[in-house]
Amino acid sequence: MCGICGQIHWNGEAVDAAVLKPMLAELERRGPDDEGIWQHDQVALGHRRLAIIDLSPAGHQPMVDEELVLVFNGCIYNYRELRSELEALGHMFRSHSDTEVIIKAFRQWGIDCLQRFDGMFAFALWDDHHQQLWLARDRFGIKPLYYAPLDNGLRFASNVQALLAAGGIDTDIDPVGLHHQLTLHGVVPAPHTILKGVRKLAPAHWMLMQPNGELITRRWWWLKAERPVQARSEDEWVEYIGEGLRDAVRKRMLAADVPVGVLLSGGIDSSLIVAMLAEAGQQDLRTFTIGFEDAPEEKGSEFEFSDAVAEYYGTRHEKYLIPNAAALTRLPEAVCAMSEPMFGQDAVGFYLLSEQVSKAVKVVQTGQGADEVFGGYFWYPRMQAATGAPIDRFAPHYFDRDHDEWLQAVSERYHTDDVTRALVAQALEEPGAETFMDQVLRFDVTTLIVDDPVKRVDNMTMAWGLEARVPFLDHHLVERAFELPPELKLKRGGKYILKRLAEGRLPEKVIHRPKVAFPMPALKYVRGEFYEFMRQILTSERARQRGLFNPAHVEKLLAEPEADWSYTAIQGSKLWQLALLELWLQQVVDGIRW
Repeated sequence: MCGICGQIHWNGEAVDAAVLKPMLAELERRGPDDEGIWQHDQVALGHRRLAIIDLSPAGHQPMVDEELVLVFNGCIYNYRELRSELEALGHMFRSHSDTEVIIKAFRQWGIDCLQRFDGMFAFALWDDHHQQLWLARDRFGIKPLYYAPLDNGLRFASNVQALLAAGGIDTDIDPVGLHHQLTLHGVVPAPHTILKGVRKLAPAHWMLMQPNGELITRRWWWLKAERPVQARSEDEWVEYIGEGLRDAVRKRMLAADVPVGVLLSGGIDSSLIVAMLAEAGQQDLRTFTIGFEDAPEEKGSEFEFSDAVAEYYGTRHEKYLIPNAAALTRLPEAVCAMSEPMFGQDAVGFYLLSEQVSKAVKVVQTGQGADEVFGGYFWYPRMQAATGAPIDRFAPHYFDRDHDEWLQAVSERYHTDDVTRALVAQALEEPGAETFMDQVLRFDVTTLIVDDPVKRVDNMTMAWGLEARVPFLDHHLVERAFELPPELKLKRGGKYILKRLAEGRLPEKVIHRPKVAFPMPALKYVRGEFYEFMRQILTSERARQRGLFNPAHVEKLLAEPEADWSYTAIQGSKLWQLALLELWLQQVVDGIRW
């Protein structure tokens, strides 16, 4: 896990390597162990390293192999198998890193090497012989990759902050990105972002930059959601999915030269990871849980459940109780670490947990993705019960605002067509999904999950140099799961197959507990200090100057922050969404610190 950046010019003008210095400074927390710069003529590549595999200097990046130069962020879990295959084909290796495997694989198979990689990755590879730059991103966008077209070339980086640090980027609001942002609760599908001058490479895509400046982008992997020819019984499905999960967890344990822990929430997803690691024979398993002070309305921690799992498997368990006041105090700091504005209030929880965990280990496994892959959210059954065209069944139960309300919320100069409805309608009806619920879950896993929660986990953990691995998004496991009939996913409240897998592996109270959101009472209730913080942001002089939102709409939300209409279909605070977006713009774009 690392941070990558670079700049290339198309007009023959040399790149000054100094342009990478402010970019690398913004990436330092992603890779605190080492820094490298490679520059030649019109190309400069930069890297910040978090050493996980081959801790020696041989793993230094940018890695040069004759005419090929690579900067890479992520982990290729099958790198040992690929290395053996490449050695049999005559390739010689100088390191034991997965980075070098990527270079040799590209030399052997070209860009088709992507099909052979089992892992999470974003990389840039410069081919000096052909004067071409390749960018590539993993199947589910677990690793981020942003880029900014320049007048004479292109700049790329692992986060938006690095792109902006070098200057010259158009930071005006992109109306299309804004429509997505406020309709899909913070999700802006690639290639758009909230800023006009910043774009991102879509998951499962590569981009080729030709010597004349032409950009060619192609998708290299598709997820199908169709039943297999041979039917399986329920017990056979449980075993089939269980095999996939065991393999996903095991490979993420083995592909590291440092200890691997688990972020244990107390829910069934992360608890199953602990169970699978124990079965795989991991010794001295370390688990970590965070909790907050209770509020009158609810408990602020899930220690009751995480303690039960830790005791069940005898893990070396650490738990951190954070005062509620700290959640608000540290919130601006967490927002500064967001590469894009994210509305999930548990981001600060992941941020604070990662701060503590990074003092103990450098790699953790985490349960993100299970709800999307196995149908765990409450809105899925509501969509399933609805009738009409796919978009008509989807939108009322997921969109934060319909188009009319969006037009009321934002200033007239940002108005645009109902671009989000059009995008989602097209995505749902792409071929390769057998039923409506297959369409929904595929769209969630391949598009929505990328920006939340996957991006949230990457940003908040990497802010502390902590690598997070997500076995529920192992592409082999996901492909198996999308053969599964949706009715077996949604049965008995959702994630039925995972509950079956958990039987005999986890305490009963963990398996059958209702699904709850990450408990953060201080930021859940739109009142008190939290309300005052949002009011100050939205009525600040900078917010008025920006004029992003309709003042009348803001005043209405401030007057009725807990009215039913002030919450989205999935129970998000509309006031918080506006405040978070403005806070991110002030901190990341304007350089104002709260």
